[in-house]
Amino acid sequence: MDQTLPERASTVALRVNGADHSLPLDHRTTLLDALRDHLDLTGTKKGCDHGQCGACTVLLDGRRVNSCLLFAVACAGRSVTTVEGLTDGERLHPVQEAFVARDALQCGYCTPGQICSAVALLDEAARGEPSHVTPPERPPGDPVTLTPDEIRERMSGNICRCGAYPNIVAAIEEAAR
Repeated sequence: MDQTLPERASTVALRVNGADHSLPLDHRTTLLDALRDHLDLTGTKKGCDHGQCGACTVLLDGRRVNSCLLFAVACAGRSVTTVEGLTDGERLHPVQEAFVARDALQCGYCTPGQICSAVALLDEAARGEPSHVTPPERPPGDPVTLTPDEIRERMSGNICRCGAYPNIVAAIEEAAR
């Protein structure tokens, strides 16, 4: 079966890790597949392909998303940041540094999604966005204190099959400081 049907394809403009790309894509191509198969950015992983594991987490306009659930055409004109785009030249992002320092990975398959989610988590907490476990008496808009429970709640969409959760929480606590 022909996978490149002209009536179902268009050129999609994406800004990925600060660089502009114009990709001819089938409308059914997910953002995950565009990143991996068309841009050779293989840090983002395909885990469950159903939005349940978080291995494919990237940042879309600074917000975390499961790239396996988004069509690339829906992301046209928006900014995508993958784990590769978090570095500043050769310098790792503070979350990446904390993951290394705290040994917050085992097999490493989920790590790119965990890191992207953690970067977004820090931004959400700094903006004062509450989670399910945020104390209701906290003044609205104030930064959220990142307790271990708060971190676990906010990272609940990212699964680690190896069970490195204690070190992941410790790494996020370190990066928050």
